[in-house]
Order: sequence, then structure tokens, then C-alpha cells
Amino acid sequence: MNMQILFPLILTILFSLIHSLAYTRIVKHLHIKPSTRTLLKYLLIANMIAVLGYLSSRYFFSPPKFIYFIFSLSIGFGFILLMAIILYELLHFLQRIAPFKEEKRIFFKRTTDLGFLTLGSAYIGAGVLEGAKEPIINRIDIPQNRFGGKQYRIVQISDMHVGGLIERDFVAKSVETINALNADLIAITGDLTDAHIDTLKDAISELRHLKSRYGTYYIVGNHEYFHSVGDTIAYLKTIGIHVLENSSMKIDDFYIAGVYDLFGYRSNTFVPDITKAMAGIPTNAPTLLLAHQPKYIEYLEGFTPSLILSGHTHGGQVWPFGYLVSLAQPYLKGLHSLGNNRHIYVNSGIGFWGPPMRLGSHAEITCITWS
Repeated sequence: MNMQILFPLILTILFSLIHSLAYTRIVKHLHIKPSTRTLLKYLLIANMIAVLGYLSSRYFFSPPKFIYFIFSLSIGFGFILLMAIILYELLHFLQRIAPFKEEKRIFFKRTTDLGFLTLGSAYIGAGVLEGAKEPIINRIDIPQNRFGGKQYRIVQISDMHVGGLIERDFVAKSVETINALNADLIAITGDLTDAHIDTLKDAISELRHLKSRYGTYYIVGNHEYFHSVGDTIAYLKTIGIHVLENSSMKIDDFYIAGVYDLFGYRSNTFVPDITKAMAGIPTNAPTLLLAHQPKYIEYLEGFTPSLILSGHTHGGQVWPFGYLVSLAQPYLKGLHSLGNNRHIYVNSGIGFWGPPMRLGSHAEITCITWS
């Protein structure tokens, strides 16, 4: 089945189930006025309609930006509802077994229900406020003693997800911030786009203004596969970006290599090939590998790049969903040792996917000093 049909279909089924359970397992059991329960019911229906609007606007039409913002928030609310269902089941259990007389039990339930709704509202508000903040600049030192005292400044961005709420102004401002860091090399580790490139050229064209000593290097992420990955690659090449397609090249004292994303195995196109990417690189040469998903360390087939730069995880984006991400990925964010003076850095993303929300993670631009 075409991914443009399968992906939104899966999400529609998932969010329909979540909203249904939110009503039957939470709203129907809250100790609140009937009018309030009815209001919450209609809010759930409205949020589900907004979810459908979000999925439709991703693939079929472009609503005004404010409407799209509301649609996007509905995705975040949906995931928060999933967490709320789990939490309320535990709370409901405690309410039922509390060793109180009936009058006190009712008071306890009314109080805990109110606290539950208040906490949920604060959680949503904090996530929206954090999501509106500017990306931070994360300065990381990686001393591997590979260049005889010489060092390289690498600026990494990942997961910009241009499209929808992330437009030309955001890209232009990001370029200005990156250029101020005076990088030797700029690495873009996938999920740059979240729509077909034909609709994003005005925004993506801002990347032609990136400045660094050795240029800008890019690999695809999984989201590019949803919107004609080949077209995206072709356009980026026209604006002076080096696209690494299971390929490598020598840059001064080190090699840089890049692979297609692991999603290529599912789509059976643009399939990652580490052997091809590392071909011609001397065994002990300092090597920088760009691989969108940190999970790619499980596919190295014996190759030992000195430094791997990844993204994909968004640092979990909204707590506590990082724990779910960690079930699929070996690292959530930050710098990690791979042993034998080797490292991987997982960027938390400069943008966001779905809701414009973050909690427990920061949008970032990483400035790495590699020596």
C-alpha cells in the first residue's frame, strides 16, 4: 500500500482508539457535573476532528497557518490522552481501594479528579510554551586525539521538518545562527523536509546561504521517503549541498561518509549500504559517519567510524515519550561512547514533528569541536 495512504490510515485508527478510550475510561468516571462531562465529550470529538484535519492537510490540502497550528496541537493532545488513560487507570484503582467511608471516598475521588484535570492542563501548557522557544546552541567537545593537536568545528542540525508550521523565516533564521558559529563543516542528519520538495523550495532554498570551510553535507531521514525522496535529493544538489548517498569523500585530515536511512529497507528503495559508503576509506583513518537513526550502530557490519552523528529521536520531544523511543533506539540524545575512542552524538532536532510542543527536551543546534 502507498505510504501516503498507509501512514495516515494507521494514525487514524490509533487516535480513534485513544479518543474512544479517553471517554469510556476517563470522562465517564470523573466525579464532575453532567454539563462538564458533556463539554469534555465534545472537546474529545473536536480534537479527533482536528486530528483528521491534520492528517488531511499533510497530504491533501493546505489550511491557513493558524488552523494548521490547531490541527498540529491535536496530535500532541492525542498522545497526552494516551498517557492520561494509563495514569487514570492507576488513579481509578487507588480511588476504589482507598480505606475510607463512603463520604470520604467521594471527597477523595472529587479531589483527585480535580487534581488530575489541573495537572493535565498544566502539562499541556508547559509543552506548548517549551515548544515555542528558540533552539539552543549545544557546544560539545569530543577529544579523540586523532589530528595531532588540530581540531575541527562541526555544526550539526537534524529533524528540521520543513513544511506546515516550519517555513522560510525559520530556515533563514537558523542559517543566520549557524553561520555565526564559523563552522569547518555543517552536517544535516535527515528529516529536513516533511512535504514534497516542490512545495518547499522557497524555504529550503535558504540553505544555499550556509557558510563553512568545507561545505554542507546531508543525508536523508525516514520522512523524506514519504514525499518522493529522489526529488528532494535532486533539488538539494542544485543549491550546493553535498548529498551523501551510501558514499564518502576525504576532507582534509578525515573522511566523511553517509548512508540512506533504515526506512529504505521497508520501502525497498534508497537502501542503506555501509559497505558501499565506507569503500576506499583506510581502516584507521578518522571517519565521520552521518546516519539518521542512532540504531544504525547495529548495522555497521564491523566498520568502526570514529564519530557518528544522528538525529531522529527528537530527544523524546515530549516527556515521557522518550521512554517509548528508547525501546526502538539505543540512544535518546546527547554524546555517548562506543568504546575504543569512538563516539556517537544524537541531536534532539532543531524542529519538531506533529505538535509544536516539547517537554523534557530542547530544540538544538549542535556545535561540536572534534579533535
